[in-house]
Amino acid sequence: MKTISGNHKVSIRQSWRENVLLTVIYMILAGTAIVVLYPVVWVILGSMNPGDTISSTTYLPERLTLSHYVSLFEEKDYLIWYKNTLFIAFMNMIISTVLVVTAAYAFSRFRFPGRKQGLMVMLVLQMFPSFMGMIAIYILLLQMNLLDNHWGLILVYAGGSIPFGAWLVKGYFDGLPRSLEEAAKIDGASHTSIFFRIMIPLSVPMLTFIAVSNFIGPWMDFIFARLVLRSNDNKTLAVGLFEMVTGRANNEFTTFAAGAVLVAIPITILFLFLQKYIIEGLKAGANKG
Repeated sequence: MKTISGNHKVSIRQSWRENVLLTVIYMILAGTAIVVLYPVVWVILGSMNPGDTISSTTYLPERLTLSHYVSLFEEKDYLIWYKNTLFIAFMNMIISTVLVVTAAYAFSRFRFPGRKQGLMVMLVLQMFPSFMGMIAIYILLLQMNLLDNHWGLILVYAGGSIPFGAWLVKGYFDGLPRSLEEAAKIDGASHTSIFFRIMIPLSVPMLTFIAVSNFIGPWMDFIFARLVLRSNDNKTLAVGLFEMVTGRANNEFTTFAAGAVLVAIPITILFLFLQKYIIEGLKAGANKG
């Protein structure tokens, strides 16, 4: 009887500790959610606040308006900036993913002179911030007549994504069993067939993660877009929105907030529809990298 009573007390203590731990975890999660969501809600409400000031005397503005969203398309070149950014992000996603995956497959499955040195160079390049090469990139684009050109920006983004992406995807390819490729070779499959029919289907989560990452980078970038693009017809969203709130005469903060809200929509949609593949790609990269 004493043993049963003692076990009962131990189970009660364990249950109490688990409840306390769960309560603490939920409190931390709730606090984190509030910290993350509060600026988002504040910007959304600020974008519907009348006037040019994004702040209000009350948390909820007395009157909400969508006039700032309308003025973005009627009075600004916002639609042109949106199309430019979408084109740059989409083309970079395609080109970068192709370059990253093919480079990763070559480094993972083939042995050739300079392979180790190439991997080491890509590893070292990741240690330096991208803005260190801004002057060199500017001169190269100037000599290639690609300044104020979307393709110049796309080439910069695509080239810059190779080192990190190739290392990540190579680690994933290294974790895939070679027996599948050996069986395919016995059946007469070429390296091209193996790549497209075996490696690509098995790597969908990782490829989705790489593609989404390469889409988000140009979509949110400001530094290189500001460096390369000059004319108003070629500006991206980041550059166009920045100019709304810089200088003494530019104080359209509510219009800026409305534009920022619209900028977040494509990224949010991508994460909502592809979050399963993104999470699987992250886990795969962590486990097999």
